[in-house]
Amino acid sequence: MQPHPILLRPDDHARTRPDAPAVVVAGTDQVVTYAELVARSHRLAHLLHRRGLRPGDHVAILMDNRPEYLEVVWALRRSGLYYTAVNWHLTAAETSYIIEDSQAVAIIAGAALLDLADEALRGRDRVTVRLAVGAGRPGWDAYERELEGMPADPLAEEFEGEAMLYSSGTTGRPKGILRRTVDQDRLFGDVADDLVWVNRYGSGPDSVALCPAPLYHAAPLVSAMQMHRHGGAVVVLPRFDAELALRSIEEHRVTFAQFVPTMFVRLLKLPEEVRRRYDVTSLQVVVHAAAPCPVEVKRSMIDWWGPILHEYYSATEAAGIVAIGPDEWLQHPGSVGRPAPGSVVITDDTGHGCATGKSGTVWFTDPAPFAYHRDADKTAAMHDARGWATMGDVGYLDGAGYLFLTGRLGHTIISGGVNIYPQEIEDVLVLHPWVTDVAVIGVPDPEYGESVKAVVEAAEGAPIDSAALAVELIAWCHERLARYKCPRTVDFVAELPRTPTGKMIKRALSERYAAPVPQEGAR
Repeated sequence: MQPHPILLRPDDHARTRPDAPAVVVAGTDQVVTYAELVARSHRLAHLLHRRGLRPGDHVAILMDNRPEYLEVVWALRRSGLYYTAVNWHLTAAETSYIIEDSQAVAIIAGAALLDLADEALRGRDRVTVRLAVGAGRPGWDAYERELEGMPADPLAEEFEGEAMLYSSGTTGRPKGILRRTVDQDRLFGDVADDLVWVNRYGSGPDSVALCPAPLYHAAPLVSAMQMHRHGGAVVVLPRFDAELALRSIEEHRVTFAQFVPTMFVRLLKLPEEVRRRYDVTSLQVVVHAAAPCPVEVKRSMIDWWGPILHEYYSATEAAGIVAIGPDEWLQHPGSVGRPAPGSVVITDDTGHGCATGKSGTVWFTDPAPFAYHRDADKTAAMHDARGWATMGDVGYLDGAGYLFLTGRLGHTIISGGVNIYPQEIEDVLVLHPWVTDVAVIGVPDPEYGESVKAVVEAAEGAPIDSAALAVELIAWCHERLARYKCPRTVDFVAELPRTPTGKMIKRALSERYAAPVPQEGAR
């Protein structure tokens, strides 16, 4: 007989601490208690069951950061369903592709996104269950009305559901990532395989977590659900706003927060009097991931908030994880951590191991299983004959075995036969006082094959003369980098194409600058 698993569920906290806050929407008076979260998730689970959904069926979620988001996810999770949280910044065509590709039979959409949902669902007859949260509309069932009269008790059988989130599509069409299949022998709350990460940072009933990012992204969604498994409160920002984040930390006495480096940059660029206005001393653990963080940005955050910044390197695929704490990082600035010996290997283009300090492809040698939904070829392409897996990142190991990331395989610039890694240049440029955001790409060059271009989002109040500012930025790089790495041209844009979770969509920039242009210096 198999031993009964240890179950981690929000239900246990709803029973012992029913009035404790589970979800708080920052900047509003909206609070969802544990009793309300669990009861409403039970009601939605019953509703979907009565509509014919069974373990293994698929549901799409198209909602902004509103209070119902997490009760919806918990309902799907306890029903043994697959769920895809859809990026609401996508176009209707992109949204439609994900709904079709995921084989969703139901969708739950927020009031603000019903126009997008209607356009995306045109011709998608497979989606027979359509619930609108916060509004009524022809062709949709009103979420609140449909929940009325549904039982607040659990389903007779509850199995652990599973997320199938989509890659951000920064280098191609998004793909659904499936880490495990729904198993009806796995009861709701059985997360024993994930226990190392479920409570890595010591969450408990007294914890208060700040979620400043969209819940459709893997890291904030998983982080919020982990907090609920351990009884803490989750403070959700409707959208990221640097000052609101600080105000929320003070007001709710936040103990845990997870950011992406772009958010750190925006926090640091607040006026000094605004930064000092708020008390952030309640923070005990701050985690960042999703994109590399410039060393000076992280150092400045540690100077401000103290040595409480933890970092991890992984991906939605979660093939492997490397992490580093603040004390280690201060000894090895720029590293994402020291993997277990042999668990990460760096190889060159021929598949041979790289020498210490030399950049190459980062491979996890004992990866956790994952697959891309309906794309066996892409799944295979992310693995080699040895069974190793790569997320497409470039990096190196130093003499002490610490991993440093230097870029992405698809973003490497090859100029005159020399590899140039954009991240290093971006880390320098983002520290310039007139730069809010920056992307460095390779553009066609008749002599060198590619040359380095910086595309810059200038800070408010930057000099009007963009040509002079471009010269200043190139000179800034010359003082800090080898000349061959420095941009030959600089363009300025109103806004760079980033996902709200901080990842730059370089594909869009590369397409824009695909045609060869004469090299006339900075412009």
